[in-house]
Amino acid sequence: MSRIHNSTFAQKVTSAADAVTAIHPGDTVAISGFASAGTPKVVIPALAERIHAVRGAGSNFTINLLTGASVSSATERALAEIDGIALRMPYQSEPTARRKINDGRMDYVDIHLSHVAQQVWEGYYGNVDVAIVEVSGVTESGELIPSASIGNNKTWLDVADRIILEVNSWVPAEMQGMHDVYYGTALPPHRKPLQLTHVEDRIGQPTFRVDPAKVVAVVETNAPDSASELTDPDDVSLAIAGHVLDFFAHEVKAGRLPADTLLPLQAGIGNVANAVLGGLDRGGYRNLTCYSEVIQDSMLRLIKDGAVAHASATSLALSEKGLADLTANIDFYRNHITLRPQEISNHPEVVRRLGIIAMNGMLEADIYGNVNSTHVMGTKIMNGIGGSGDFARNGYLSMFLSPSTAKGGAISSIVPMIPHVDHTEHDVQVLVTEQGLADLRGLSPRKRSQVIIDNCAHPEFRPLLHDYVARAQAVPNVGHTPHLLGEAFSFHERFTATGSMLP
Repeated sequence: MSRIHNSTFAQKVTSAADAVTAIHPGDTVAISGFASAGTPKVVIPALAERIHAVRGAGSNFTINLLTGASVSSATERALAEIDGIALRMPYQSEPTARRKINDGRMDYVDIHLSHVAQQVWEGYYGNVDVAIVEVSGVTESGELIPSASIGNNKTWLDVADRIILEVNSWVPAEMQGMHDVYYGTALPPHRKPLQLTHVEDRIGQPTFRVDPAKVVAVVETNAPDSASELTDPDDVSLAIAGHVLDFFAHEVKAGRLPADTLLPLQAGIGNVANAVLGGLDRGGYRNLTCYSEVIQDSMLRLIKDGAVAHASATSLALSEKGLADLTANIDFYRNHITLRPQEISNHPEVVRRLGIIAMNGMLEADIYGNVNSTHVMGTKIMNGIGGSGDFARNGYLSMFLSPSTAKGGAISSIVPMIPHVDHTEHDVQVLVTEQGLADLRGLSPRKRSQVIIDNCAHPEFRPLLHDYVARAQAVPNVGHTPHLLGEAFSFHERFTATGSMLP
């Protein structure tokens, strides 16, 4: 049965091929999707076909593509392979797009996810011509029921000149009520405090508002989200998780964390974060809460086991098994999960007020605690900063996690100086690798370097790092943060020249 219960919208039902005729060369197109969940399923492939045909006939056709975060790989690849994207913002994770960005063939703006809505409202990216938004239904009153992610969809619907809706009947109808869409945001100087003091608080409404006059097409579909790929935790991930859990126990004993509930948790996407969350049920914790961007499989298990009482996010990033579990038990999970716009899920005010424990991945850190999350060898973008900065700078605890080596031991994740900085030492309190955990709170730069090398660096690289520090500190008048500027990037230079950071 159709999920469109409003006659005005029902009269606008059309095919995907007809819908994309509303998109023109040079348009700025904002689409739904966050960590692949809620990505439009049929309109984007139809747009790619149209762009390919126009370009094949000798005319230029590119768009500027705005999203919540990453979208499904197939969606991104379909547009990137045909050179259909001129500008991309704010986050990507697809190899074809990444290659074109690093080759200088696609402009890419990598920004904090909490900043996207404000920057779009302020016109930093020009006019938003078209929004393509997946929803799970249209109510009789003409409001839109969100699907498996919210991301920036509220903003796209508010600012776009023309709107194409994809109504996906695959999304369980029982998800209705899981969403909390806040309509009280404003630009300075008209902002008011967000009345959100507990993870489970609701401050908005369960549906999106939209001006029917702006909706130019409605496309019906029935297709699942792309599943997030997760593998079973390996020994390295489990070791990192073990160090994090030991640290939590230490903080509880020191009186800095509540004994049973800790503080609200945030974890980035990936196998390491999934392993950390998965280990919480072994720590004896009950009624934990999560205030994050995404909900992964491990979070569903924690909710089902009673370890987590409530989880707030902007998207569901689940594997095929996780999607099946959610669908089969949607009535249960709806009472324990809230999905919000990403400008709320990542809002610095809320992150600071709730006292979030932020756990995010990194590519590398230097001996003083500066972190590079985004650029391989300092120049080649990997994915983007995402929401890690929103949580790291404003959280109660800021932790960055990574294996100590990469490329079979050829790359050290602890280096003398990182060539690209996403998170300064002032926003980094704890570093964790499978080798150990470095608690940097209250330490001067010289003491930080010793703790990081001793606890986090791989044994193969520790002598090189200790030697660097010793020689740097021996330089007369070297200053507060000792460096040998002629050697600070020697690890990266050596890898570029020989394929290994080891001599």
